[in-house]
Amino acid sequence: MVLSCKKSGEYIASHSTHVKIKDEGIKKLGDTIVEEIKSGNFSTNFSQVDVHPSPEDSFALDWLLVADTLNFCFWHVEGEVGWCVEGYTGYFALCAAINKAVKNNPEFVNPKYYYNITEVELEKVLKSDNHVQIPLLPERVNCLREVGTILLNKYDGSFEKLVKEADGSAERLLNIIVSNFQCFRDEAVFKGERVALYKRAQILIGDIWSCFKNEGIGHFRDIEHITMFADYRVPQTLIYYGVLEYSEDLQKKLLSNTTLQNGSLEEVEIRGCSIQSVELLREYISKQLPSHQVNSIMLDHFLWDFRRKHAEEIVKLKIPFHKTFSIYY
Repeated sequence: MVLSCKKSGEYIASHSTHVKIKDEGIKKLGDTIVEEIKSGNFSTNFSQVDVHPSPEDSFALDWLLVADTLNFCFWHVEGEVGWCVEGYTGYFALCAAINKAVKNNPEFVNPKYYYNITEVELEKVLKSDNHVQIPLLPERVNCLREVGTILLNKYDGSFEKLVKEADGSAERLLNIIVSNFQCFRDEAVFKGERVALYKRAQILIGDIWSCFKNEGIGHFRDIEHITMFADYRVPQTLIYYGVLEYSEDLQKKLLSNTTLQNGSLEEVEIRGCSIQSVELLREYISKQLPSHQVNSIMLDHFLWDFRRKHAEEIVKLKIPFHKTFSIYY
């Protein structure tokens, strides 16, 4: 049996030895977000980002699936040149590459096209501005082919049909995604329990909810079931605000660019404690502002965006991110 993402976060945090959640950090960050909400600066408008599709785009749902199938492992070691497309880096570079591909070939986001995509074809789509190849290219090909093949075999090549099978339940859609697609099944064994992190599966649901503004295909009556998306960037914001604290040994490893294995004790603790800390943050904000419905997706957007906007400061403060080669985030 696999614990849910919320239960996994709670379990990992309560048994963690390398990562601590600090109550004073929850209060500090919570108060900051409360002020942002009160001042009207707490924006989570998906469509405000130029590289995201509009809900009016006929290909929007298929675009989101392709993007989140490929949404993992963009990092590079400080000092090295990173993968870049049309001036964007990381996830936004991926979005820019997909947009360019769709403009040249609208069928790119159709499972009938990408179920048998070749490495050469995907490499061309993801070609960078600076001749740096995106990490884990063969794995990305495998993920796309797996998703496309299963959609063709089980859902007549329609992602919309899969989403509608969930009947407006985010929890059910999460289960459908991770049971069908192994490449979304982001799990680990941690101190005797099988835990679920499900970063890409949850972000896919969050993106559908955000893009379609909780309407139509994007309406979920239980969106609060989704947790934050446990990656390698949001923990930097949580460290910045004193929400998370790493052991001296873990801090040394991260500062020396030691790669953590996917599923290792320390890696799972960082991700699980991130989930639990955002749940605690959500609870704190809900008590301060009971009339506002702030969910973990909205908080994740804020925390991820904060890290992006304050990247230089975070580097100067020597707040490291954990480096893991993984298809899951």
